[in-house]
Amino acid sequence: MKRVSTALHEHTGVLSSDAYGGRAPATEGGKLTTAYLEREFRALGLKPGNGDSFLQAVPVTELLTDSSTTLTFTGTNFDARLSYGDQMVVGTQQQLTSTALKDSPVVFVGYGIVAPERDWNDYAGIDVRGKTVVILVNDPGYATQDGELFNGNAMTWYGRWVYKYEEAARQGAAGALIIHETGAAAYGWNVVENSWSGPQISLTAQDNNTDKSEVIGWLSQGSARALFAGAGLNYDAEVAAAAKPGFRARPLADIKANLSLDNTIRRSSSNNVIAVIPGSKRPGEIIIYTAHWDHLGTNPGIAGDNIYNGAQDNATGTAGLLSLAQLFSQLPEPPERSVAFLAVTAEESGLLGSQWYGENPLFPLATTVANINMDGLNVYGPMRDVVVVGYGNSELEDYLRDAVALQPGRYVAAEPHPQRGYYYRSDHFNFARQGVPALYAESGEDSFEHGREWGAKQAQEYTTNRYHSTNDEYNPDWDMNGAALDIMLYFEIGLRLSRESTFPNWYPGAEFRSVRDASASSRQ
Repeated sequence: MKRVSTALHEHTGVLSSDAYGGRAPATEGGKLTTAYLEREFRALGLKPGNGDSFLQAVPVTELLTDSSTTLTFTGTNFDARLSYGDQMVVGTQQQLTSTALKDSPVVFVGYGIVAPERDWNDYAGIDVRGKTVVILVNDPGYATQDGELFNGNAMTWYGRWVYKYEEAARQGAAGALIIHETGAAAYGWNVVENSWSGPQISLTAQDNNTDKSEVIGWLSQGSARALFAGAGLNYDAEVAAAAKPGFRARPLADIKANLSLDNTIRRSSSNNVIAVIPGSKRPGEIIIYTAHWDHLGTNPGIAGDNIYNGAQDNATGTAGLLSLAQLFSQLPEPPERSVAFLAVTAEESGLLGSQWYGENPLFPLATTVANINMDGLNVYGPMRDVVVVGYGNSELEDYLRDAVALQPGRYVAAEPHPQRGYYYRSDHFNFARQGVPALYAESGEDSFEHGREWGAKQAQEYTTNRYHSTNDEYNPDWDMNGAALDIMLYFEIGLRLSRESTFPNWYPGAEFRSVRDASASSRQ
């Protein structure tokens, strides 16, 4: 335990230091990071996971949008010029030097969801091709707290901004603007501004993503309210209507959007880093631990401290990956199944590194036994509760319960904030989409020493003041003993899986069960 805690401190301190420049993909800081990881894996005696290489190249395109751009809304009774940063943040997924909205009619499409299985279609009866859609964040279940609507308080995939932009593009919208609301988004406007300003990374696309909307972005709450008022609509009434079955999208009077984006493009490559301990009996069956090594880099537009060091997010998880590799490397006998340690790139840009791996796996997904993911380890000391993000999904939770039983005083619980959609916000999701049972668990808020109220306060302080800000810096006084306990849980689960011959599955009814079942036949 002490050795694990010490190692977590050492690796976190290095990876989140200013020398690494915020670990943005395709930067010198990113190269320093992948070199550090490769060096550490080699020192532990692990084998390369990609033939004779520890690296898996991930082709990426970086777009830097001119932040002097202005978004205008004009109509008979409304004229507004929104500035970049405080009133809106915009960009594009199209990998072009310029994109634009020109006299694009503005349409309110509620939550922007098309879910046939739920008899819900916010685009029914309206053609939004060439138009700019304005969308609410999260989903109707959260808005109403109705347990019978979507998943109630727990966010679904339909509530994620990634889905909303994808659906808007499928509908042919030229622009897609999400209205920010702190509770529904699970973070303040400062996170939107910090995350979406500066260089934005996407996977390089042969068609330059020309099937995507020309412009995507966010509107501040104040900007959205003014827009609705300018269209002669009551914002709160329209939002309430959008959460009810039968909602129909509506134009915002005769208001049109205009915007011109100038983008600087840089095409390059980043890398996932993968190391493996080959199995002694069934090397073709593999357990994969993941953590993302990247963060937001450096923003030259900020005066003073402009490095997003990303200490907790996710230097701690990357340190956890190295700590687990060390534990497995010290086993007296190698595991029967192979165990891989995958540090992925470009998570902060939309889970891109793990998406690339899922679409280009280095080990067959059908014989990938499980994924165990780490994203932001506990730095506040031991917690009683071990929370499962996406609780009730897979049989890996049974393994977790057995491991937790070995740590006196600890218990398994559902995540306390399912409305924040964490299940869709980290790299395990791209394994889940491929059918691989994926576990994302972490320390909760029930502190052994200080109690639940204190633990919840620490978690909220992080979300409010440090998450995706330049304040997420390493603190040598952090208590890593709780994180070390969690690492031992993940180790115990992986060790048990590595000695078994069966394959865990999703629970019956889980949305990824059918994908896993379909792949089972190829293992026969």
